[in-house]
Amino acid sequence: MICQIFILSSKGDRLIYKDFRGEAGSDVVGTFYEKVTALTGDQPPVVMTHKDLHFIHVRQGGLYWVATTTDDSSPFTVIEFLNRNTCVHRLTALVKDYCGTLSEKLVQMNFALIYELLDEVLDYGYVQTTSSDVLKNFIQTEAVSSRPFSLFDLSNVGLFGAETQQSKVAPGSAATRPIQCSREQGGKSEIFVDVIERMSVVIGSNGVVMKADVEGEIKVKCYMSNCSEMRIGLNEEFSIGKSQLRGYGAAVRVDECSFHQAVRLDEFDSHRILRLCPSQGEQTVMQYQLSNDLPSAPPFRLFPTVERDSGGRLLMYMKLRCDLPPKTAAINVCATVPVPKGSVSLSQELSSPDQSSELKPQSRAVVWQIPRFPGGTQLCALFKLEVAGLSSASLLEVGPVGLSFELPKVTATGLQIRFLRLSPVQPGPSQRWVRYVTHSDSYTLRI
Repeated sequence: MICQIFILSSKGDRLIYKDFRGEAGSDVVGTFYEKVTALTGDQPPVVMTHKDLHFIHVRQGGLYWVATTTDDSSPFTVIEFLNRNTCVHRLTALVKDYCGTLSEKLVQMNFALIYELLDEVLDYGYVQTTSSDVLKNFIQTEAVSSRPFSLFDLSNVGLFGAETQQSKVAPGSAATRPIQCSREQGGKSEIFVDVIERMSVVIGSNGVVMKADVEGEIKVKCYMSNCSEMRIGLNEEFSIGKSQLRGYGAAVRVDECSFHQAVRLDEFDSHRILRLCPSQGEQTVMQYQLSNDLPSAPPFRLFPTVERDSGGRLLMYMKLRCDLPPKTAAINVCATVPVPKGSVSLSQELSSPDQSSELKPQSRAVVWQIPRFPGGTQLCALFKLEVAGLSSASLLEVGPVGLSFELPKVTATGLQIRFLRLSPVQPGPSQRWVRYVTHSDSYTLRI
């Protein structure tokens, strides 16, 4: 049972506020923000208590999604309702489906729609339904977009493409429009499939991989109102656990795998085909995990040299190599290098003009940013630091280096979508799009 729901901006501005039971005053918004901002550390606790009221919140889209409950409620039920990272539709997923994306601006523009969603989803604090298929019969308010969507908008880099449509590319914003989008706003009959993987890697100072884990998921976002069944074909060589390898190509193996409750697996064991009837909106149809067994080399290697020059400055020479295939590239690469306490100024020499770097004294780190890093190449940087009281012990404070990046059109496990079929064949024009992307969850290079 939920007493209140409210959405706050990162600065504590109240964007949405709904009181279902009248058991707590409106000052709880200020109380929550004071408590959450007074905490130290980057990750405040999900559940906090003030007198007899519990605050349960998640962070999505840079916003605080908060529910208040009393002692007789299960916090885990409320967390599942708020969070969209589960395999069923929840509040943040519904708002994203109906508004397109999660941001402060879009929440402000669509406040009437969000209040209508809350009225239908919750009755006197009790959850009634979170299904888009059910809600579409009751929601009358249309979403307001920041600008009309168009597939012909070439100012946005195209990230979507399917094996059956290699000549066609859709911009990355194609899957961020509301599900109830009129055709004047670009409301075409389409299905988008995302294969998203996150890497956690630790590489020792001698270059040996100490840890390499991958967590992945297959997400489907459907803009079709009458899709009866969708069939997703995975690699024929896809295997789970230590079972016997399948097929004749390169092995694609994961340790664990779970599926959405709506996925039918009668063809999975024999043909590696997932069958489901997708509802409008976004849903995670499959999640998988691979531990300490990357099928290929890690995408980045670092060759560092740290020393003190004759002028008393700290010199850090970093050579970063990208081991991706030559026709691919990493984007938004950011290397964070911890530096000794007392670092006051930085001068640098970078191997290409598109790179940048800066010293952040508060976090005691040098941040090296690379917008695009082609595979099979290497980049170098020489950082010269003025450090107060530099000593031999200060050199030990350098590192480890943390790397963040994004790899479009790449999966670390090698998982691929063989085909994406709809049955029966959809009347009128319809399009299917597939996107692959790998993110760095935690990529650490020890010096």
